[in-house]
Amino acid sequence: MINRNFFLLLILAMLSNAISAQHNLSLTIDGVPSDKGTICYAVYTTENSFLNFDKVYKSGSEKAVKGSTAFSISNLPDGDYAIAIFHDENGNQNLDTNMFGIPKEQVAFSKGKMKMFGPPKFGECVFSFNTSMEMNISLN
Repeated sequence: MINRNFFLLLILAMLSNAISAQHNLSLTIDGVPSDKGTICYAVYTTENSFLNFDKVYKSGSEKAVKGSTAFSISNLPDGDYAIAIFHDENGNQNLDTNMFGIPKEQVAFSKGKMKMFGPPKFGECVFSFNTSMEMNISLN
């Protein structure tokens, strides 16, 4: 009886680990023009939250390295994500824009590109994530 209960507990533990699996996303940001400031990132999980900093799933920043900056975002569960990145060259922790809302600092997205009249939509940037992976993103 003890072996049977132990076996059931072992199976339940394995299933709970598989259901709540956490992965790492290794990012390399190419085209960083200088080592001034930081590379800021925001991870989004839904169309309604995309590019809304109050609804960001996970965010952070890394010291900019001229040429390319590499870092990891850890503990992401399986799911669909979109990432927005900008080079905060002046270190004010804000994406600086001109009077028309056009970014003065370089930006990038997990898949989509900036358009003439604004940023891409969530659906253009989203990717499925179910294992640790590497991604290269180029600043515009």
